[in-house]
Amino acid sequence: MSLGASLDEVRSWATTAARAASDKQGRDTIVLSVGALLAITDAFVITSGANARQVRTIAEAVEEAVKRAGGPAPLRLEGLVDASWVLMDYGDFVVHVMAEEARELYALERLWGDGEVWPWEERRAVEV
Repeated sequence: MSLGASLDEVRSWATTAARAASDKQGRDTIVLSVGALLAITDAFVITSGANARQVRTIAEAVEEAVKRAGGPAPLRLEGLVDASWVLMDYGDFVVHVMAEEARELYALERLWGDGEVWPWEERRAVEV
């Protein structure tokens, strides 16, 4: 389902999404390359929030950050009403913002565990 973005662009936008989620206290955020496993998208960003309010806040922050980075708007946005699992479909990548209970139940990391994990965390200088 590639919309014509290069893999470098997809990686950059997915990384931006992961950082935005982390900035809003998203837990155990991971970026998985699933393009070789799943023909409809190149990457998943998976993160979780402690409650519905935090899940919504993370989703809003991700959308704003990707937009600021010059990325696309989501093609589809589902799950904001009950906010147990917000799915943000950007075409070339998909962001899953899940309540912790939903994340444990659906275990996307295990389901797509054959995908390569893309590093996304900024390396910060350690002060001596």
